[in-house]
Amino acid sequence: MSYGFNTMKKSISNDELAELPLSSFEGVVHVIEQHEDLDNALKYLSNQTVIGFDTETRPAFKKGQIFPVSLLQLATSEQAFLFRINKIGLSAGIIRILTSAKILKIGVAIRDDIKILQRIVPFKPAGFIELQDLVKYYGIENFSLKKLSAIVLGFRISKAARLTNWDAQELSEQQLIYGATDAWVSCEIYKQLLRIPVETVLCETEIAETDLAD
Repeated sequence: MSYGFNTMKKSISNDELAELPLSSFEGVVHVIEQHEDLDNALKYLSNQTVIGFDTETRPAFKKGQIFPVSLLQLATSEQAFLFRINKIGLSAGIIRILTSAKILKIGVAIRDDIKILQRIVPFKPAGFIELQDLVKYYGIENFSLKKLSAIVLGFRISKAARLTNWDAQELSEQQLIYGATDAWVSCEIYKQLLRIPVETVLCETEIAETDLAD
């Protein structure tokens, strides 16, 4: 997919956002909910250098109610892998990807995502890039994934499934598309930003990589 944005706005209004075309992930979605499905998914992801990253958690509607993470999404431009953590946990193979400095994991507000994963299995994250930090070097002032998609890629994404039950026995088609899209679009934003010159020449993997080990 080609996005063709040569210049970017610093911000976008909700009215401007509403006028943009709606887009979602159109590649292959793999739902990983049995241990025997892990090997092929991890083999593919281990050979990537850049992947989108996100998690989903069952929403809590009562004060003080907190649920563990339900879903881990890792995606490239062509394939999205939705790991049902509530069913299979965090395997050693998944941890290897999350701790690999050679595989860049791109996302928005990733610190909280990492913390909820660390509650399951303690690990030292590496190779994570926070888009909210990266876009500051391009003068962008909106930091939500929805608005970053609009500013950088020229389309909007749906957030309608965000507050659905991610612990459901079977995820709906809407949830699968939503989960895949959130991880995929982070990867696409990062790749597009790398095509656009930034005034200050900085190492692309250092300008936004957060010290997530603290």
